[in-house]
Amino acid sequence: MAGMTSSARPLLNRRLAEFGTTIFAEMSALATATGSINLGQGFPDTDGPEEIREAAVRALRDGRGNQYPPGPGVPELRTAIAAHQRRRYGLAYDPDTEVLVTAGATEAIAAALLALVEPGDEVVALEPYYDSYAASIAMAGGRRVPVTLRPHEGSFRLDLDELRAAVTGRTRLLLINTPHNPTGTVLTREELAAIAELAVERDLLVVTDEVYEHLVFDGAEHLPLATFPGMRERTVSIGSAGKTYSFTGWKVGWVTGSRELVGAVRAVKQFLTYVSSGPFQYAVAEALSLPDAYFEEFRAGMRARRDILAEGLTAAGFEVFRPAGTYFVTTDIRPLGEKDGFAFCRALPERAGVVAIPNAVFYDDREAGAPFVRFAFCKREEVLREAAERLRGM
Repeated sequence: MAGMTSSARPLLNRRLAEFGTTIFAEMSALATATGSINLGQGFPDTDGPEEIREAAVRALRDGRGNQYPPGPGVPELRTAIAAHQRRRYGLAYDPDTEVLVTAGATEAIAAALLALVEPGDEVVALEPYYDSYAASIAMAGGRRVPVTLRPHEGSFRLDLDELRAAVTGRTRLLLINTPHNPTGTVLTREELAAIAELAVERDLLVVTDEVYEHLVFDGAEHLPLATFPGMRERTVSIGSAGKTYSFTGWKVGWVTGSRELVGAVRAVKQFLTYVSSGPFQYAVAEALSLPDAYFEEFRAGMRARRDILAEGLTAAGFEVFRPAGTYFVTTDIRPLGEKDGFAFCRALPERAGVVAIPNAVFYDDREAGAPFVRFAFCKREEVLREAAERLRGM
């Protein structure tokens, strides 16, 4: 065909050769094809607060954000993010130089890693990990070094000795996610203090994904790593409106950190989306100032949904790791006589009319993740009850 190259070189950049269509796309398509309840992809099936939706409509009608917003984000949102960090965690950031608005947390992660990692640098990440981590590290030319969270007494825990052993002279950065997707683990004060000490001792940068910061349960506490001694100047903290306010389609995320770190991330971000989500930025600025009652009600509602699904999965015969945070439940399928999460999830829509995600996609060591399957509980209670009933009848 005219215009086609005769070269045998693959079209896709070799760094990305291992990344095909995401499992989320595959399983969501399977849900649609079979009419199954989709508990795979992590998006709510109801919208967030009406007053915040109206704030977005008002911004559209008033002509705010319909053209390119400022590169770092609209001042109202940057100011609201800085106020949120101060009020919640005692972290003071200059909204003009230490806050950057991004197209969701996914862009924030990509921009941070592209900015801070050079070819050959090692990035230590907690495994299992959100799938964009691996792709972003690969695009930067880095080498990912997984440290695996392992099941222990009903939850997945970090082995601090294993983390220390993973750091070498080539390590540039630690990529930390807490509350942790997909396991639901919330790192403790002691674990975070040890991570901070390691980062300071070895002069490491840290990127922390904290998008589930407001979804912690049963006495767990979210503690930003940037609050620990020596960490503010070496930590890029990432947040997002999607998970907290149930507007995942708006794609409004942010980065906070020192002027130098945020400047580096911004240098990359400007060549990715440049800007995005103009009118929604004004709405999210209002959302961040909602009273504490909103966050408490939101958390209580998600905890109730977690319990409905966890109890249903237990009754269906799964081993259930009840999460301390996020809106995902990880299960072990071996009590059901199964051991291959991929095969199990691909058959589940026909067997039970429910879609889930095999955790193995979040592991470098696919065998380590093989028996684990993730279900999302950010759905209406009646949907979760119906899913639980279908699974019990499997």
